Amino acid sequence: MSDIRSQIKFGTDGWRAVISDTFTFENVRIVAQAVADWVNKNNTQFAKKSVAVGFDNRFLSAEYAETMAQVFAANGIKSFLSDTSLPTPALSFGVVGLKNVCGIMITASHNPAKFNGIKIKTAQGGAASKDITNTVEAYLGQTQVQSMPIDEAKSKGLIVVHDFKKEYVRFIRNYLNLKKMKTAKFKVLADIMHGSGRDLMREILKGTDIKLTLMREDVNPGFDGSKPEPIPECLGVMMSRMKKEKFDFGHVLDGDADRIAAVMPGGEFVSPQKILGLLILHLVRNRGVEGGIVKTLCGTTMLDHIAEKLGRKLYETPVGFKYISDLMVTQKIVAGGEEAGGMGLPNYIPERDGTLAGLLLLEMMVYNKKNFKQLVEDMEREFGRYYYLRLDYNMDAKKIDLNKLKAITSVLGKKVIEVKDTDGVKLICENEDWLMFRPSGTEPLVRIYSESKSLKRSRDILEFGRQQVDPKK
Repeated sequence: MSDIRSQIKFGTDGWRAVISDTFTFENVRIVAQAVADWVNKNNTQFAKKSVAVGFDNRFLSAEYAETMAQVFAANGIKSFLSDTSLPTPALSFGVVGLKNVCGIMITASHNPAKFNGIKIKTAQGGAASKDITNTVEAYLGQTQVQSMPIDEAKSKGLIVVHDFKKEYVRFIRNYLNLKKMKTAKFKVLADIMHGSGRDLMREILKGTDIKLTLMREDVNPGFDGSKPEPIPECLGVMMSRMKKEKFDFGHVLDGDADRIAAVMPGGEFVSPQKILGLLILHLVRNRGVEGGIVKTLCGTTMLDHIAEKLGRKLYETPVGFKYISDLMVTQKIVAGGEEAGGMGLPNYIPERDGTLAGLLLLEMMVYNKKNFKQLVEDMEREFGRYYYLRLDYNMDAKKIDLNKLKAITSVLGKKVIEVKDTDGVKLICENEDWLMFRPSGTEPLVRIYSESKSLKRSRDILEFGRQQVDPKK
């Protein structure tokens, strides 16, 4: 069974693997049995054991979800199985409403089409902690896999097909100020990236005068030969349409709709770092939300200035939304976000939600009577413009010598005044420039980040960083 444990490893956001290689029905059943053992052995506070099971639009996701539910049924655990593909946050929201022990989402999020994966969500709707995933990994292969035929499980009430979207849409409609948004005339282009967000925004905005246009909302498990990741290189058509057509806001969702990116009128990509800044300003200044602000170690310096001016405590976590999730459970938080586009929002489950984040940006446009580009420009005038870049460099992360990187004393002529090593290595320079190295927890690559007040300098810093990890190229 040691071989199984070497194949199945939960990273920063679940277990992901290549379909028909490691991500097989056999291994999915083994994971399901391990989760079932964790549910039954480690969650004695629940009188009745039930789980929520959802899936995205990837190849065989629906079948993998059904397979997991059959294993849960054989272990006496009731499954609420989604009746259709859905966003991860809709599944997480349902876990709380149904008082489940946990939620299981079949998705590989933003990864290329050949991948699939499994995310575990807690009873609070957040990402599973390392303690939980370590326990599940420890149970892998320890118990003989049991499975119940689907018809038998349904007849015994151990698998119940459930509509998770209905309550989710109702909640989001109540969360937003739709009364104020009702007569707004903004034009919005939403790129669904063939993911499971699909037409939920249309349902949520029903009854308003906002003109919503969806693109790539169809099911396409091949993702146009690309991947459903909201980054510029995957958004050429979206950015072109925003440049040529008269949209006020471009909203982008990833494959399971828990992450967001945005595009301004004119076609310029807006990083999630700036999106988080805008959300904080809207929630504090327009909605009066109290609490602190959370960013990850690779978050933009602009958030430090926003927190300082608003008089809010700034928390800094390692990379991975589960760390933000934990803070949202224990502290009062206005908003928390990661550089990949996951945004956690107040008075909600401790889960990132790309749909809600985008709709709040639209609400901000309504409150301020400005299009998205004007909001970004206002924020940058007030807090400064920073150029944030990331390079995903393909190489064996084990070859990275973090101690050598920590010893760097200057970056392109600027003295390093602080080194942070809680998650990779971050070098902070005397003029607010910074450079960070972080081996990926899910892919064979090293992520290199840079930020400066000049785009050219930020690019130069990024190249300097690349040379440090691979000087021969």
